[in-house]
Amino acid sequence: MKSAKNRYAVLFGFAGLFLVLSFLVRTALLIWAFPQAGLSFSGILSVYAKGFVYDAGVALFFTIAYALYLLLLPQRLNNTVFNRVFTYTGFFLALMIVIFSFFAEFTFWGEYAGRFDFIAVDYLIYTYEVISNINQSYPLPLLIGGVLLATALLTWWCNRRGMFRNSFQSRTPFAKRAGIFALLLGGVLAHAFLISNGWAEKSKNRYQQELSKAGIYSFISAYLNNELAYDKYYLLEDDDKAFATIRQQLQSPDAQYLENGHSIYRSITDTVAAVKPNIIMITIESFSADFMTRFGNQQHITPVLDSIAKHGILFTNMYATGTRTVRGMEALTLAVPPTPGQSIVRRRNNENLFSAASIFRKSGYDATFFYGGDGYFDNMNKFFGNNGYDITDRLRHRLVDDKLASKRTNIPDSAVQFENAWGVCDEDIYKAAIKSADEKYAAGKPFYDFIMTTSNHRPFTYPGGKIDIPSGTSREGAVKYTDYAIGQFLKAIRDKPWYKNTVIILVADHCASSAGKNEIEISKYHIPCIFFNVPDATPQEIPVMCSQIDIYPTLLKMLHWSYNTNFYGKNVLDSSYQPRAMVSTYQKLAYLETGKMVILSPQQKAQCFSWNPAKNDEQPIPMDKSLLSHSVAHYQTAYSLFKNNGMRK
Repeated sequence: MKSAKNRYAVLFGFAGLFLVLSFLVRTALLIWAFPQAGLSFSGILSVYAKGFVYDAGVALFFTIAYALYLLLLPQRLNNTVFNRVFTYTGFFLALMIVIFSFFAEFTFWGEYAGRFDFIAVDYLIYTYEVISNINQSYPLPLLIGGVLLATALLTWWCNRRGMFRNSFQSRTPFAKRAGIFALLLGGVLAHAFLISNGWAEKSKNRYQQELSKAGIYSFISAYLNNELAYDKYYLLEDDDKAFATIRQQLQSPDAQYLENGHSIYRSITDTVAAVKPNIIMITIESFSADFMTRFGNQQHITPVLDSIAKHGILFTNMYATGTRTVRGMEALTLAVPPTPGQSIVRRRNNENLFSAASIFRKSGYDATFFYGGDGYFDNMNKFFGNNGYDITDRLRHRLVDDKLASKRTNIPDSAVQFENAWGVCDEDIYKAAIKSADEKYAAGKPFYDFIMTTSNHRPFTYPGGKIDIPSGTSREGAVKYTDYAIGQFLKAIRDKPWYKNTVIILVADHCASSAGKNEIEISKYHIPCIFFNVPDATPQEIPVMCSQIDIYPTLLKMLHWSYNTNFYGKNVLDSSYQPRAMVSTYQKLAYLETGKMVILSPQQKAQCFSWNPAKNDEQPIPMDKSLLSHSVAHYQTAYSLFKNNGMRK
C-alpha cells in the first residue's frame, strides 16, 4: 500500500485497507452461507459488484470529514506534532471501530443471517442487556484485546509502508487538494442520492441481498428508517374501499359492527352461557415449531411440550407475524397485522389501545405482564403498563421513569436462583407467576397473565444440573431447558386450588431464525401453539392455516364469551373462516392464503407467489387481484387505525 508523497496518502490508505477488509468479511460470510444460499455464479458476481459499491460508499462517508480537514490545514502545520497526533489518533480510532464492527457482523450473522438492521439499532440503545449478553456469550477481555491488537498491528503495518510519512512530508498545493476534495465530496453526494439498501434488495434471493450489503451502511440505513409510513411507501387503495374489504373479511355469523365507515369495532355474541376460567399465556422466546418432535425434530429436546400437545389443542399450522419479540407481543395483545417499521410496542402514542387486557378487565379479571428482565427494554413496561396490564419484572434502571398507569412489582434477589443478561431463568419467572396467582385466588380475583420467557435466547445459559446438556453450549440446550421449566411449572400448579379452572396457552413469540433463500422464508415463521386445560375440550389438532392474532378470538369462542372487539383476529373454528396468515420483516409485508402469497414492499411494489409448504417452495406468479385486495385492506387499514387513534376503545 505504498503511496507517493501526498497529503491524502493516509486517507487513501485507510480507504484501501477498508475495502480489502470488507472484501474478506464478505467472502467469509459467503462461504458460511453458501450451503444454504443457493447462489448462482452470476449471483455471486452481483454480490461482489454491489458489495464494492456499498463498501466504497462507507469508505467515502468515513473519510470525508478528514478530507475537509486536509483541505483546510495550512501547509506550515502539516508536519507538526499537532497534525501527527491528530492523524494517528483518528486513524487508530476509525480503524478500531471498523474492526469491531466486522467482528459484530459475524456474531449478528450467526444469529440472524443478515447484515445489521433495526435489531442492531435497538441493541445500541439497550446497552445493559447487550453488553451483558456479549460478556456472557464471548470472552470479552479477549475480544477487546483482540480488537485492540489487530488495530495496533494494522496501524503499525501502514506506518511501515510509509503512509503517514508520505502524508506529513508532502507539499500538496491547495488547488490539487481542492480537486481531490471535490471528487470525494461528489462521490459522497452521488452515493447518498443514488444508492440505497433497496438496490441490494432487488434480488429475489435473500442471502444475495444480505451479502451484497455493507454492515455499517445497513446500520445507518436502519437508524434513519426505523418507521415507515404505509401511506407514503406502500400500495394504496381508496380508504373507503379498503375498509369495506376488511369489514367483509372480518364479518362472521356472530359479529355485528357497532360503527360505520372506517372502523372494525364490532360485537361478538354467543348464546351459550360463558365459562370464565383464569388464563395464563406462556409466550416462549424464539421457539420454532421444528424444535418439537411432533414437527419432525429428531433430537427429542421437547418431551414436555410434545406430551402437552397430545393432551391439549394443538395448532399445527400457525404463523408468527414477525421476527422479534415485540412483534409477537403486538400480535398476542392487540391481534393486529404487523405494520411496517417498528412494532407498535416500540412506538409513541401506543397507550390505551384495545387489547386482550381490555376484554378481560371488563369481565373483572386482573391482567399482569411477567418478564424476567427489566421491562424498560424494548419499551415493554410502557406498552403493557399503559394498556391494562400490571407489571412484574426485574428492576434494573432505577433512574428511568416509565410513567406507568399500572402497578409494578419487582422480582427480588431472594427469588432468583439464576440470571443472565436477559433476565431470570424460566423457572424463576414461573415461580413469580405462581405466587401472584395464589394471591389473586386468595383475594377472589380471576386472572389473565402474560408470561414472557427469556431462557431460549443467546447466551443460552440456565441453571446447572437441570438437563443433560451443559449450560451455555447450544441452542438445543436452551430449548431443552425451556421445555424442562414448563414441565416444572405444570407440576407445581397441578395441586393448586385454582388449577382446574385455569387455561394454559403455550405459544412462541417468533421463530429462532428467519433466514432463508426466499425473500420471506415462510417456514421460518411457523410456530407451535397449544391450548391446555380448556374446560370440556377434547384433545385435537387444528390443521388450518392461521396467525398469532387468532388466538384470543378462537379461545373466547370456545369459552362462549360475548364481547366487543377491535381485533383483526378471527375464530379459526368458525365454518366461515378462510385460512390466511400475515408475516413480515421490517419492510416486507406478506399476506398468505392457501397456496399463494402477496408481498408488499416500499415504493408501492407488490409481488405474487405460489407457495408449496411441503417443499418450502415459492415461485413468482401473475398477480392475484383478489389476494392483493385482501392484503392491502389488512395492512392499510391497520396502519390507518393506529395513526388515527382507531385502535383505542
